[in-house]
Amino acid sequence: MKEITERAKKIAEVIKKNDEVLVVTHIDADGITSGAIALESLKRCGIECDVEFVKNIDSDTISKIADKSTFVWFTDLGSGSLDLIFKSGVECVITDHHIPKGHYKLQLNPHEFGLDGAYEISGAGTTYLVAKELNPNHQDLITLSVVGAVGDLQDSKHCKLVGINRNLVYESVKRGLLDVVKDLRFFGKQTRPVYKMLEYTYDPFLPGISGNERGAVSFLEKLGIPIKIENWRRWIDLSRDEKRMIVSELVRLCVSCGYPVNTIKRLVGESYILLNQEEGTELRDAMEFSTLLNATARYGYYDIGLKVCLGVLDENDEFKAEFDKAYRKAKALLQNHRKNISNGLRIAENRIVELENIQYFHAKDEIIDTIVGIVAGMCYGKANLDKPIVAFAYTENGVKVSARATQRLVDKGVNLAQAIKIASEKVGGSGGGHRIASGAVIPRGKEDEFLRVFDRVVGEQIGCHRDSGR
Repeated sequence: MKEITERAKKIAEVIKKNDEVLVVTHIDADGITSGAIALESLKRCGIECDVEFVKNIDSDTISKIADKSTFVWFTDLGSGSLDLIFKSGVECVITDHHIPKGHYKLQLNPHEFGLDGAYEISGAGTTYLVAKELNPNHQDLITLSVVGAVGDLQDSKHCKLVGINRNLVYESVKRGLLDVVKDLRFFGKQTRPVYKMLEYTYDPFLPGISGNERGAVSFLEKLGIPIKIENWRRWIDLSRDEKRMIVSELVRLCVSCGYPVNTIKRLVGESYILLNQEEGTELRDAMEFSTLLNATARYGYYDIGLKVCLGVLDENDEFKAEFDKAYRKAKALLQNHRKNISNGLRIAENRIVELENIQYFHAKDEIIDTIVGIVAGMCYGKANLDKPIVAFAYTENGVKVSARATQRLVDKGVNLAQAIKIASEKVGGSGGGHRIASGAVIPRGKEDEFLRVFDRVVGEQIGCHRDSGR
């Protein structure tokens, strides 16, 4: 931490020397929270600033950025595009967590300090560490770093946040901003009726319940748990005994389905509650907050997600009306997002094809490229748990590839970031990401060749892991 803090201080000092800064950030929950942290911290320092959201950094993107600003703060991206950034001549600092392609003295990235950016700290986390060095009074921004980490699924491996993320959690709790609760790790505990929360749970897939409203209702009725008392009951409305009964029954169901012990253990983990947000809203729980932000990002409404983030920080009455409007829009986008995910699952589940070491489906233009990765991950409810899933969807500049694995597969040696980089570059595309989730863009018509290479590389990864005796 000492070396990381020193790097954060150095970056903050460079930022302070500039009168104007353009924040360039990624288009997911981690990117939006990163952008919000950077933007708010710059405003408080009296530095002129603006924000630009980008999917990735290519030559066209970096050229446009160079035309807009002389100094850039890249958040949640940039580390994988150092060659393009250097060639452009753009002066910048970078706070990222993806695997870097090269070293840069004004880059705060966990991989340069022997840490894993897939689960030890997110882009929002590295950005917060710099924001804190810009001004110690910026520590109220810390909860957004937790939301960003959860949105990046950094709690997935251990069912809780670890590494530097753990330090950020402790700091948030100490400041009275966050509460950590051991609870069911399902989405919708704050906002959904319990039966709907169960119906829309696919990780793990619950036979007779997942995707089955009547089955979810029947499950609760058999336990004698009322689904409605005046209003539909949410998870937060249930008593401790009722929650315990549901968890126990879910464990029994998973055991009867033959699920591995590690999968069953993942039913319960840590939830992160934002104490300064209203109970029963999407903003109260870090998981729901991050999903709300992802819903804005996936459909191109990055500014809406940004305004929601800034709104939870700014208690100024003048900003409240704008925040309320953005929050309403975000919730509408979330509702639409849920429908699209549900439709996407129906499409994907009927198209999954198994190869020797992987499985895949091609959504063509029937699932939008910005959500096909989410759909791929949720397919594990019905797909083969012993193989990574690859999903294809058409995008404006080729084919979007999203790959997802389970933690069990990663433990067996699967490294999707490495596999997708090799396979995509082999067919004239590019990609990267994390061991458990990665993405790429490849030319149309190259899908079969990509699959052959990807399947071979994953097979080698598993074989090497097995041979090494690890």
